[in-house]
Order: sequence, then C-alpha cells, then structure tokens
Amino acid sequence: MRMQMRRFTRLTNAFSKKLENHEAAIALHYMVYNFARIHKSLRVTPAMEAGITDHVWTLEEIIDLVGL
Repeated sequence: MRMQMRRFTRLTNAFSKKLENHEAAIALHYMVYNFARIHKSLRVTPAMEAGITDHVWTLEEIIDLVGL
C-alpha cells in the first residue's frame, strides 16, 4: 500500500493534514483495490474471488455507495 499511495510520504502535495482525511483516503484505496481493480494473478477482483460480489465495480458505483 505504501508504494501505491503517495499520502504516506510527505514529499508530495497529497499528504493528509487531518487524520480523518487520511482514514477516508485509505478506505477509498482499499475499496477500489478490492472491488474495482482486476488483479493479474487472480484475473478477477479479490472481492469476486472471495464471493462477495459478482461483478467488477465501477467508480460510479463506489461513489454512489459513499454518497458523494
């Protein structure tokens, strides 16, 4: 996760000043990683492999879930 998220390094403008913003960014990263990103070794998303969902989620579905 550290290599994929620049928020963990303060060398960029993307670092979080508030803990609440940092937690939200991490939660969003995990949501996309597990539900919207197809992994090369699995050839599906981890959520599909675990049987949690039956399709690859779009960003619109994730935004609707969050309520933005």
